[in-house]
Amino acid sequence: MPASEILGHRVVWSAVFLVILLAFSGQLSAAKAVFADRRVILPLCATTVLISINWFTFIWGVNAGFLLEVSLGYYINPLINVVLGILFLGERLRPWQIFAVALAALGVLNLTWSLGSFPWIALTLALTFGFYGLLRKVMPAEALVGLGVETVLLTPVALAFLAWLSLSDTAVAPDLDLTGWVLLILVGVVTAMPLLLFTAGARRLRYSTMGVLQYIGPTGHFLLAVFVYDEPFTVTHLVAFACIWIALVVYSVDANRAHRRRALAVSEPP
Repeated sequence: MPASEILGHRVVWSAVFLVILLAFSGQLSAAKAVFADRRVILPLCATTVLISINWFTFIWGVNAGFLLEVSLGYYINPLINVVLGILFLGERLRPWQIFAVALAALGVLNLTWSLGSFPWIALTLALTFGFYGLLRKVMPAEALVGLGVETVLLTPVALAFLAWLSLSDTAVAPDLDLTGWVLLILVGVVTAMPLLLFTAGARRLRYSTMGVLQYIGPTGHFLLAVFVYDEPFTVTHLVAFACIWIALVVYSVDANRAHRRRALAVSEPP
């Protein structure tokens, strides 16, 4: 199935899943109210464009065999988040956190250099998701409401495209068996849940902290690539992963120590 058709179904089934969640959580009326609030709906239109570009680039990259560059995009993305947190949210890094980010950047640069060409797929994925997360962090819409509105905004376009594929007799979905249709529908669930959790986390944590924690995701991708899809594990990957995971440990330990110091300062009597 081509990337464009997968994206169409991804949007439609995500919308169905999210509308059901909104109805069961009692937030359907809040989602409807967003369409009448220009302060919220206009930024959500921007995030809708960003996430649709991100989805299409990811699906196309995987289908076209650029797995390494897709993985690289999600290794660059946390660094983009740290930079955006500093530039737009006024966040500051402590010395050990600066060291951790620099070490992670060294690992990412090592992977980038190994590609041997300009990584436009990786940069598109990193930049679109970085700015998507930044906008979702600062806008007032809750995670479920915002994501529900985004997918509903995309659904008419997706349905029109899928209808055009059917009328032109180029659609692949009608030829799928039951298992294929179940997997296609589940694409909506596995699309919506990570984005819901990401947005909820972004609203509660420092954006730079979110950035470093996001190395867990592409590492999971890499483990799948090596142990499920038999992708090669080279010395370049070993160096990059060592840098990234050491950086994650250093950043986490420093953040935990700072949290304990703040807790002690609050608990001590004046």
